[in-house]
This record gives sequence, structure tokens and C-alpha cells, in this order.
Amino acid sequence: MYLKLEAVGLAGDHRCPLPITQTELGDALGLTTVHVNRTLQEMRGQGLITLRSSTLVVNAWNDLCRSAEFDPTYLHLKKQADG
Repeated sequence: MYLKLEAVGLAGDHRCPLPITQTELGDALGLTTVHVNRTLQEMRGQGLITLRSSTLVVNAWNDLCRSAEFDPTYLHLKKQADG
């Protein structure tokens, strides 16, 4: 989600708005609220993310990608040009 928001100029510096509750996130992903909460707590505990006031900050992008086995190239996104 961060990369998609960044591509359209709505995120940067590894931070983006995330105005969604854990319940809503779980519903959207087909996960229980308990699982979402535990996963977010684990990511926070590892120093990968900070989530406060509806803002997501990715503190360790490469570590988060590695942990999630995420390869962003499949999105075929280009960053929005400045100017």
C-alpha cells in the first residue's frame, strides 16, 4: 500500500496515512482482529514499523520486505516525477 501511495505522490520518506482500524484491516484481508493485532505488535517489537495517529512509518524498509518476503517489482510502479 505504501508503494502505491508513494507512486501517486500521497506518501514519502517511508511514511503514509493509514486511516483504518485493525478490525477493518482484518476484514479487508480476511484475518481476525487478534491476528492483525499480534502481527502489528510483532512488527513494532522488531522495530520495523511505527503506527500512530493513523500514520504508518516504515522504520526498516529492507528488513520489512525481507521479513514479509515482499518483492515490490511485481507492482510495476514508477515513482511520480518531481515537478
